[in-house]
Amino acid sequence: MSLPDPFRVAIISDLHYGSPVEAARGHTFLNRIQNPLRRWLVKQQRHWIWLREPWAHNHLLDRFIAEAATAHLVVANGDYSCDSAYVGVMDEPAFQSAADCLQKLRAAFGGRLLAVVGDHELGKMMLGQKEGGLRLASYARATSELALEPFWQSRVGNYVFLGVTSTLLALAVFESEALPEELPEWRRLREQHLESVRRAFDSIRDGERILLFCHDPSALPFLWREESVRARLRQVERTIVGHLHSKWVMRQARWLSGMPRITFFGHTPRRLSTALREARHWADFKILLCPSPAGLQLFKDGGYLTASIDPSGRRPAAFEFHPFRWESREAKVPSLRPK
Repeated sequence: MSLPDPFRVAIISDLHYGSPVEAARGHTFLNRIQNPLRRWLVKQQRHWIWLREPWAHNHLLDRFIAEAATAHLVVANGDYSCDSAYVGVMDEPAFQSAADCLQKLRAAFGGRLLAVVGDHELGKMMLGQKEGGLRLASYARATSELALEPFWQSRVGNYVFLGVTSTLLALAVFESEALPEELPEWRRLREQHLESVRRAFDSIRDGERILLFCHDPSALPFLWREESVRARLRQVERTIVGHLHSKWVMRQARWLSGMPRITFFGHTPRRLSTALREARHWADFKILLCPSPAGLQLFKDGGYLTASIDPSGRRPAAFEFHPFRWESREAKVPSLRPK
């Protein structure tokens, strides 16, 4: 059967959907930051820069579904809940958010949907307090009850789409956030994941083009170390990443590429500086950021991507950014100041 030309792909990332039960936590999820000054600083960062009201943007999923209705393929690039307990989908409210989000996507797109595992499905320590982190129970629930595949591949003519789990690939960056008794199993899962990646890259034929989907670009230097991957890097046309939410954050990350590792100021600066130290390898993967639907509070610069693909591979894929304008109710969300 011949494929349509162009073959249209819609890409969304970092939906951070908030189910009613997760949204009911309100702003109390920051109250676990024990130091008053640190708690105030994190609240200011969220209020003015990151995202003032994490639960106020669910309607953007519906807008995406409506606008992407005619796409031949849809890729969701991870982070389906707000992860307000910071332990991933083992937390029931976060699980419900991710389940609601994925159910909407699957109902709309069916077999046209490919879904990547994000870091918030598995757990991640919160900013400002050493709490939360990787949990095997979240990995088990994400891959069973949410039916997310840690690794997948799909062929469209001369194109090969590959989806990887960034947290497994970049496990060295996250190990300090895992429970010590769970580390051996995490390392086993990582090696299992790498074997799938190696087999897939080894199976790529000369002349085929690769579109790689990886939620967190921190994983890319670890992929670069794999001989099978380096042997096919010239065939990677684009690597679509999420995680950073905004092209503004992406620019700062590029500028800080190669910075020294920060071993003080807590786990978040250590994790971020460890990732940025090796960010020079990002260029080898020709990365393209898919921002979150809402973007940053500061710039309101969110949206999604589409790609027009020539299945024969004679023309490179053409990507287009589709911005989401903020509605007035989003621009005037309540303050984070507790009442």
